[in-house]
Amino acid sequence: MLNNLKLRHLFALLMVLIVASATAIVAVAMTQMQAVVAQLQTASVSKGVLGAAQSSYTTTLVVGGIALAVLVVFSVAAFLLVNGRILKPLHFLATHFESIAKGDLTQRITRKSNNEIGQVFGSLQHMQDSLIKTFSHIRVSAAQLHAGNEGIAEGNSSLTARIEEQAAALQQTATSMEQLSSTVRQNADNAHQANQLAVTASNVAQRGGQAVGEVVSTMQGISASSSKIADIVGVIDSIAFQTNILALNAAVEAARAGEQGRGFAVVASEVRALAQRSAQAAREITGLIDDSVGKVNEGSGQVERAGATMQEIVDSVKRVTDIMGEISAATIEQSSGIDQVNLAISSMDSSTTYNAERVDETARSAIEMSKQSQALYEALNAYQLPESQIIDIEAQVKSQRAQTQKKAPLPHSTQSLTAKRALPPKAINSAKPAELSSVKKSHADIPGMNASSGTGKDAKLLRPDLSGSKKTASAEDDWVEF
Repeated sequence: MLNNLKLRHLFALLMVLIVASATAIVAVAMTQMQAVVAQLQTASVSKGVLGAAQSSYTTTLVVGGIALAVLVVFSVAAFLLVNGRILKPLHFLATHFESIAKGDLTQRITRKSNNEIGQVFGSLQHMQDSLIKTFSHIRVSAAQLHAGNEGIAEGNSSLTARIEEQAAALQQTATSMEQLSSTVRQNADNAHQANQLAVTASNVAQRGGQAVGEVVSTMQGISASSSKIADIVGVIDSIAFQTNILALNAAVEAARAGEQGRGFAVVASEVRALAQRSAQAAREITGLIDDSVGKVNEGSGQVERAGATMQEIVDSVKRVTDIMGEISAATIEQSSGIDQVNLAISSMDSSTTYNAERVDETARSAIEMSKQSQALYEALNAYQLPESQIIDIEAQVKSQRAQTQKKAPLPHSTQSLTAKRALPPKAINSAKPAELSSVKKSHADIPGMNASSGTGKDAKLLRPDLSGSKKTASAEDDWVEF
C-alpha cells in the first residue's frame, strides 16, 4: 500500500507520526508528573516540596508545549522545504518524462539550481537535446531511405520491363536465327549439289573438248584423203586425155587403112567417147573434190574454233566449280557460325530470364523496404520537435532524387527496336530504302559482298573471302556481356 503513495504523502505522514509520537511522549510525561504530584499531595510532605513539585510540573508542561510547538513548526517548515526543493522538481521531472514518453519534445527543460536535482535537470536537458537532434536526423534519413526505396522500386520496375523486352527480342532473334540457319543449311545443300553439277558439267565439257579434238583430227584426215583423191582423179584425167589422143591416132590410122581399118575406127571412136566421158567425169569429180576439200577446210576451221570455245567452256566450268566449292565451304562455315550464334543467343536468353527473376525479387524487396521505411517515417512523425529543429525533408528528398537521376539516367526506350524486330517478313520486304540502309551497310561489311552489285550487264561474279582474315567488330556495337 505504501508503494502506491506519493512521496509528499509519505513525508507528510512521517511528520504527522513524529508530531504524534512527541505529543504522546509529552502526554505520558505529563501524566506521570500528575501522578507524582497527586502522590505528593496525598503524602505528608512539606508545603515547600509540594510547591517545588508543582512548579517543576508547570515548567515541564510549558517546556513540553514549547518543544511540541517548535517540533510542529520545524515539521511544517521541513515539509515545505522538501516540497519546494525536491517534490516539485521531481513532479516537473515526471511531467517532462511523460511528455518525452508521449513524443512531445517541444517542452523545453530549464535548469534552476546547481544541486543534485539541478544536475538531474541538466542531464535531462542534454538528453532532450540529443533526442531532438537524433530524431531530426533519423526522420531525414528515414524520408531519404523511403524516397530511395521508391526510386529503386521504380528503377527495378523499369528495368524489369526492359529486360522483358530484351527477352522477347532475344526470342525473336533466336527464331530468326533458326530460320536463317535452316536457310543457310539449305543453301549449303544447294551449293553442294551445284558443285556436284558443276563437276559433272566440267567432266562433260572435257569429254566434249576431247570429242571436238577427235572431230578435228577426223576432218584433217578427210582433208588429206580428199587431197589424195584429187591426185588420183588428176591421174585418171591424164589417162583419159592420153586415151583420147591414142583414140585419135587410132582413128587416123584406121582412115589410112581404108576398108580394113573401118572396124578399128569404130572401136577407136568408142574408146574416144569413153575417154571423153572419163575426162568429163574426172572433171566433175575434181570439182566435187575441190568443193569437198573447201568445205572440209571450212569445217576444220569451224571445228578448231569450236574446240577453242569448248576449251574456254571447260576453263569457265572449272572456275565455276572452284567458286561453287568456295561457296559451299563458306556456307558450311556460315552454318557453323550461325550455330554458335544460336548457342550464344540461347545462353543470353537464359541469362536474361535469370536476371529478370533476380530483378523481380529485388523489386519486391525494394517495395517491402519502402513499406518498412514508410512505417518508420510515420512512427518518427509521432515525435513533436521544436520548429527550430524541423528540417525541410521534402526539399532534401527532391534534391536526392535529382542527384540520383543525374548519376544514373534511364536508358533510351527500346520500343522502336522491339517494334522493328516484331515486323512480319512482308512488312520488312516492303520497307523503304532509307529504312533498309543499315541492312545494306551490314551487307557491305561482309567479306566478298558488295551492296552495289546488281544483275545487269556490268555485274561481276563475287567470290567469298576464305583467306581467314576477319574484320574487327565495330565500336558502335553495344553488346552486353553476360
